[in-house]
Amino acid sequence: MEPALRIEINDVGPARPLRRHTFRNPDPGGTGADGGVAMAGSLTPGGIVEACRQGMIPSARPEERGVWISPDPRAIIVPRNLHVSVGLEQTIRAGQVYVSLDAAFEKVLATCAEREEGSWITAEYQRAYLRLHQLGWAHSFEVWTVSGELAGGLYGLNVGGLFSIGSMFDGMPGASTVAVVAMARHLREVGVTLVDAREMTPDLAGLGAVPIARAEFVEWVGTISTRRVSFAGSPQDPDPVVSGSFAFISPLM
Repeated sequence: MEPALRIEINDVGPARPLRRHTFRNPDPGGTGADGGVAMAGSLTPGGIVEACRQGMIPSARPEERGVWISPDPRAIIVPRNLHVSVGLEQTIRAGQVYVSLDAAFEKVLATCAEREEGSWITAEYQRAYLRLHQLGWAHSFEVWTVSGELAGGLYGLNVGGLFSIGSMFDGMPGASTVAVVAMARHLREVGVTLVDAREMTPDLAGLGAVPIARAEFVEWVGTISTRRVSFAGSPQDPDPVVSGSFAFISPLM
């Protein structure tokens, strides 16, 4: 049985219509492994969502501000395949933290931008994502101590059956990992079947993230991004599909 993890849900309402975005993003399939593409006018809400639907994300390298990428391979998490280690289970069972959804989006976004080495999360970027949050497209998961201090969190963009992680931070060791666990459990409940985790790291691999080819990722996103998802709702989970040597929950189900 999974350890209990209390999630306080703040419903910001359904995703509202966005102004039509007419600029066609370059095809990331014709680029190298990092998929680097210069984007024109990409920091409008409509432009950001359209880029997400095409499998592109802002580069996380401070020296590449304004450059959007489509990595190959792409790191993904299927929420029902999330792996929770014994140590992480013990942390959750200890009950020293709790998690909220959309209680402090602006704070999480700003804290993710506070990096000694610099950040691609510029003031313009923050304004765009704050607007997407206000319109019901961008969301945050916050981890709090029992005394009410923000210990960590993550934010990302929800487009249909896809949740694309923007960034995360740790105010105390392991807090962002707890946020990922809470995120995955919530996404399972609301019917989001694929998480874009950008690029593989040892921490993500430990949570069950896997790399897939860019072409496969873009194809999946094109299929699931048009789904109607109530981010605060709770539809049925998809059924598992066995693939290869492990049980894999297909994002297309």
